Amino acid sequence: MRTDPAAPPPPAEGVTPATPANPAGRQPESFWPHGWWRWMERRIGVVPLPVLVALLGIVGYFVHAGKVPPELCMMIAVIGVGGFLCAEVGKHLPLLRHIGGAAICATFVPSALAFYGILPDTLMQPVADFTRSSQFLYVFITAVIVGSILGMDRRVLIRGFVKIFVPLAAGSLAALVVGTAVGTALGMGARHTLLFVVVPIMAGGVGEGAIPLSTGYAELLHVDQGALFAEILPPVMFGSLTAVVFSGLLNYLGKKFPRFTGEGRLQPGEQDELKAGEHEIADHMDIDHIAAAGMFAVTLYLAGLMGKEVLGFPAPVTMLFLAVAAKLAFVVPPRTQAGAYVVYRFFRIAVTYPLLFAIGGVMTPWDKLIAAFHWANLVTIVATVATLMTTGWFVGRWMRLYPLEAAIVNACHSGQGGTGDVAILTAANRMQLMPFAQIATRIGGALTVTATLLALRALG
Repeated sequence: MRTDPAAPPPPAEGVTPATPANPAGRQPESFWPHGWWRWMERRIGVVPLPVLVALLGIVGYFVHAGKVPPELCMMIAVIGVGGFLCAEVGKHLPLLRHIGGAAICATFVPSALAFYGILPDTLMQPVADFTRSSQFLYVFITAVIVGSILGMDRRVLIRGFVKIFVPLAAGSLAALVVGTAVGTALGMGARHTLLFVVVPIMAGGVGEGAIPLSTGYAELLHVDQGALFAEILPPVMFGSLTAVVFSGLLNYLGKKFPRFTGEGRLQPGEQDELKAGEHEIADHMDIDHIAAAGMFAVTLYLAGLMGKEVLGFPAPVTMLFLAVAAKLAFVVPPRTQAGAYVVYRFFRIAVTYPLLFAIGGVMTPWDKLIAAFHWANLVTIVATVATLMTTGWFVGRWMRLYPLEAAIVNACHSGQGGTGDVAILTAANRMQLMPFAQIATRIGGALTVTATLLALRALG
């Protein structure tokens, strides 16, 4: 039998012949393990899809049994699955996905679900105990502040800290005037609007804003502190939500008009030192440097905690200035700085949405948020936050800052403390602004509360 010399040789035994559909003649991949690996690469946030399904089943079993173990691994599973699922929903909602829908859903959906009992107490009580006892919000803020500061260009770092006070102060004054005027025009009265709507928005959140403000009001006005706190809390909550939405809108605006934004950099000419040389540094960095950076960050926070006991300053503020001093004085070697940057990126990617889920379900009372939904309150709150951010935009531009970033930092002055900063910067996709956000929230809030109480005491 003759064979055509141009014809290809017959395939070896066990080899699939090449066809137009399979030109290389490769064996078709079986489901195991290659098909399974493809499913494992499909993720909700950072959680592989099969792992997420398994975790839902496991957590559901413990909820059905009526006893959810409060141990660390279970809490990581609960807030991780909840946070990334809520964020995924927000990323796909029409319109909302363009204005920070992931951060909004991760924060406020669990608040509503917990309030209406869809997330049962057997699940949320251990989450509440874990969130309050571990204080892991401050672990997150520590990692983000220290990592972002050590990654900044030291040549412009100090100028950025000095410059940001100008748009922040101008925005605060403008917001006080405009917010009070709007509330007065809507019939709420100038005194009530100023003391119970506008000032609480910029007081620095709940723990360091609404609580000391209500305590001071109670002493000066001779009214029950609990009743005052219940009146102050709704503007704090809705003001923070408004800032989140507006910051998401600014992020969308920055994509359309990139000339207004530094994509997280506060000043023109600023660059990320670590990012610029990350390939060179990565060749010489190992896990030891990452661990060393983590311990350095913890040390700075504990030093801040000690400063709070001795000097009375909030721990994150003291930590922030210590981190700046360490950066400027060349205290930290480049490889440890690179390790701090890795820690920062890990927390930003893996911890943000679980953290928002925890603080939303535990520390954001849905009924207090709903209480702010009186039309006069809403208009006044929106006018206050909008004025604060708009003034930051124009004054920041005059100060040769990127106007979009300056407006977002000003937005943090109306946020719900550290939790609000996380939500606002997540919606804006600019977590590297956390050091400046802490200035706006902590220092700006403390100055607002102090000045208000001093003025109220002087006026009798």
